[in-house]
Amino acid sequence: MRFFLIATATALTVASVPALAQTAPAPAPATAPAKVKYTTADTDLGTLLDIPAAKAIIEKHIPGMTTNDQVDMARGMTLKAIQQYAPDDVTDARLVAIDAELAKLP
Repeated sequence: MRFFLIATATALTVASVPALAQTAPAPAPATAPAKVKYTTADTDLGTLLDIPAAKAIIEKHIPGMTTNDQVDMARGMTLKAIQQYAPDDVTDARLVAIDAELAKLP
C-alpha cells in the first residue's frame, strides 16, 4: 500500500510539472486610438476649412484662399490637388509649412 501511495504521488507530481512550465499568453498590447492627422496631400480642403485652427493655418500661408468666392467649389479637393490650378499661390514650400503646422493640431 505504501508503494502505491508513493507511486501515485510521484506520478501526480511528474504529471503536473509540464502544466507549471506553460506560460500564460501575453496580453494583447493596448492600442492607442488612432490620431487624426491632417495633411495637404490627404485631407480635403472642406475638412480643413471646417476646423477653425486649420482654416487659420491655411489663411496664414495662403492669404485670401479661405475667403475666395470659389473656395466652396474646391472643398472636395486636397491642397496638393489644388496646386495644379494655382501653382504660384499654392507652392511646395507653402504646403510643407502648412503640413508642419497641421501636424501639431490635436
